[in-house]
Amino acid sequence: MEIRFKIRVSATLAMSPAMAVLTTENKESQYQNGVKRLHENGISKVPNKYILPVLERPNITKHQEANVTKNNLKLPIIDFHELQGPNRPQVLESLASACEQYGFFQLVNHGIPSDVVSNMIDVGTKFFELPFEERAKYMSSDMRAPVRYGTSFNQNKDRVFCWRDFLKLVCHPLPDVLPHWPSSPVDMRNLAATYAKETKYLFLMLMEAIFESLGLVESSSSPAKKKTTEEDEVLKEFEDGSQLMVVNCYPPCPQPDLTLGMPPHSDYGFLTLLLQDEVEGLQIQFQDEWVTVEPIANSFVVNVGDHLEIFSNGKYKSVLHRVLVNSRKDRISVASLHSLPFMRPVGPSPKLVDELNPKRYKDTDFASFIEYISSREPKKKNFLESRKLT
Repeated sequence: MEIRFKIRVSATLAMSPAMAVLTTENKESQYQNGVKRLHENGISKVPNKYILPVLERPNITKHQEANVTKNNLKLPIIDFHELQGPNRPQVLESLASACEQYGFFQLVNHGIPSDVVSNMIDVGTKFFELPFEERAKYMSSDMRAPVRYGTSFNQNKDRVFCWRDFLKLVCHPLPDVLPHWPSSPVDMRNLAATYAKETKYLFLMLMEAIFESLGLVESSSSPAKKKTTEEDEVLKEFEDGSQLMVVNCYPPCPQPDLTLGMPPHSDYGFLTLLLQDEVEGLQIQFQDEWVTVEPIANSFVVNVGDHLEIFSNGKYKSVLHRVLVNSRKDRISVASLHSLPFMRPVGPSPKLVDELNPKRYKDTDFASFIEYISSREPKKKNFLESRKLT
């Protein structure tokens, strides 16, 4: 007994400060506190809670991490300014092609002032630099909370955690939710609200173009433009639709080959507008390969969500994507997820259903999605698959 006691004491004394934290605090609660907290404590190895099964790991070597451009993909580029001009028909063709073949595109010349964009990245970065106790005020397991600070993908259900912390802000109706948003940093509410308004307007303009590219409405440049009442009503509903902003923080990871910032998944809504800093990390599945999306300064990565795939009856594709982490730099991104109102059912547009293209999906709504992911560990495109008609 004396020998065992000495060994135990010696091992404890030899522990690093970070390992001591993990042994003195409840390990599970430590993981629930997030990876930023682990990074701040100087952790030097990825805990088992974050280590993926071998076949699910990103499979990157140190050489590949240093040479990140090897498997990069240049997404189709949609020029928003051109979309509003005489070249709109050609840009709409490119938009349709991007949504069919990639499920993603880069949006440039989007019209949102550069200071609004940079301020959002800056204030998001500052939030994650706040003392843990300040960030922890907004922790919640309620997926419907107007503001929620958390970690991983779905920390209530994930068996293996992801190397990611997040701040989720419900953005609609803005006057109702704004008082619940973080008051620190001091300019957080003002800058994030401005950004939310700008991205909402951009989303509405993009959805009109997407409806046009699907042949559901006539050209907006046509002097005799007439929208059908049904499609016009759907576009109007987007104005009162759901909007969720997610500020993601991916701290440096000591062993990035063992884990992921986010696992393969698709997004639930109609469109997601993603703002990235200059650090690479986003990968999409293209032609059965994982390829890294090259960040373009002052642009948005826009992707088709599950609801748009359903609404288009499968013409536009909601594509799997994931996030890599690295050992060198923090990475910040801001995702704006947009859809119809929370309880509004979404189904294939009747105009896109006929004998040759029968209805391929059940009707669904955001509430069904929340119920689905609250009851199980989300994997890949399981929710979308559950909506398919056999």
